[in-house]
Amino acid sequence: MRIVVSSDEYLPIIDTLLEEIKKRGHEVLYFGPKKNEKARDWTEVTLQAMEEITKGNAEEGIVLCWTGTGCSLIANKVLGIRAALCADAETAKGSRIWNHANVLALSLRMTSPPILKEILDAWFETPYSTDEWNLLQMERIKQIESNQKKN
Repeated sequence: MRIVVSSDEYLPIIDTLLEEIKKRGHEVLYFGPKKNEKARDWTEVTLQAMEEITKGNAEEGIVLCWTGTGCSLIANKVLGIRAALCADAETAKGSRIWNHANVLALSLRMTSPPILKEILDAWFETPYSTDEWNLLQMERIKQIESNQKKN
């Protein structure tokens, strides 16, 4: 699977993240500064990443900013994106099961390498739920998005 990653700042956790995604057998597209480059606007890099998903160039995404809140807000403005801000593995698991999240949002400040690995394990190992109730929730989300397109 191709995963798009964005971050407004370069911190060592970025190297860990990119390495862990590749270890799990996925291809990575990265938007953001590299080591020793100045920070970029979180709105800009997040939208660049989300465009890769909407264009079909990536299946899922992982977005980061200092708190994780800003990038999750921007990502969720894009139709078809269901971004979940996750600080632990259980939240990542739940976001996949109940919300069919296709974008993982993380805090640069709060996410340590061991917690990151746990979150990624839960994220990549948890399938979307296919039970009737959850599928109804996804249909409701699609209906809301469809109504927004019309307005």
